[in-house]
Amino acid sequence: MLLSPSVGGLQKLLLLCETELHLLGMKINDKTTVCLKIGPHYQASSGGIVTLNGRVLEWVHELRYLGVYFVSSSTFKCSFSNAKKSFYRSFNAIYGRIGSSASEEVTVALIKAKCLPVLLYGLDVCPTNATDKRSLDFTVNRILMKVFKTYDINIIRECQRQFAFSSMHELIEKRKIRFLVKYIALENNICNLCSTTAELELLDIRTV
Repeated sequence: MLLSPSVGGLQKLLLLCETELHLLGMKINDKTTVCLKIGPHYQASSGGIVTLNGRVLEWVHELRYLGVYFVSSSTFKCSFSNAKKSFYRSFNAIYGRIGSSASEEVTVALIKAKCLPVLLYGLDVCPTNATDKRSLDFTVNRILMKVFKTYDINIIRECQRQFAFSSMHELIEKRKIRFLVKYIALENNICNLCSTTAELELLDIRTV
């Protein structure tokens, strides 16, 4: 991934990267390489980024990097729609096999072990606002309603309490705190450049 504060800077970075790769006998896959803008002027039209072989790279509204989907926006945002789809697929694969033959304890244990990691992947570092957290909670509540055969959210919350099934809001905060604590403790010089920001975010989470 190449990051630049300007389109012109990105063009220079790409050419430098391609030149170094060429010296190593390698090259980028220009058919799958795309560009995405984040910032106040993300909707403004921009000239194409061109590779050494003359191919113009596409500007996209969303891209996948290391399993996380980034969205073109005025601020750094992630999309969780694909994670939700994968979560539902993993649940349906399990529930389709065991259905009502397994106890609620077994079903909930399988959801925790096999389904939740799919939904939680990358949330340690992805920015999540109140709307995102409510949406993720709703995603989990939908499958719990199917497991416990009720649409009453109060019953679902009580079942979560009885089965030690934390809400997505709680799980996200725990993961973020664990990540930030480890990040701040790193002795890497590059990571240390952002350590103050990480400390402020950690303080903000713990204060809420």
